[in-house]
Amino acid sequence: MISKTVKYSSILFILLCITTIFAGAFLSLFTARSEGEDIILNWQTGEENNVDYFAVERKAINSEFTEIAKLDAKGDNSYYTYIDESAYKTTDVLYIYRIKIVDLNSEVPPTYSKEVSVSHSVSSVKKTWGSIKALFR
Repeated sequence: MISKTVKYSSILFILLCITTIFAGAFLSLFTARSEGEDIILNWQTGEENNVDYFAVERKAINSEFTEIAKLDAKGDNSYYTYIDESAYKTTDVLYIYRIKIVDLNSEVPPTYSKEVSVSHSVSSVKKTWGSIKALFR
């Protein structure tokens, strides 16, 4: 006899697979790295079906996710890069990112990638200079 836990786990797994299929995109790669004042995010898709755009979301340890960028979907087997230039403005050193996949018709609820974290520290001199520089952009 199959236990209830195994049965419910199997059902949950099937539902998650269906959600991924209906979300319209399969992410085969999602990475984040600190480089100078910026954090660079890269992701690659396999198949993209009915995807409108990808939203980049960021949060610090004790906060909620906030959308910081939108990138239009390019199509199957595409490579995406987003450079988070605003990370130096905060005092947090650990950021968590995820990608929200949004359907063209908004008929399917958005789905989310796995979360990736990156440690990022910028000196106070760079933070101050970066803030001053941002005023003149």
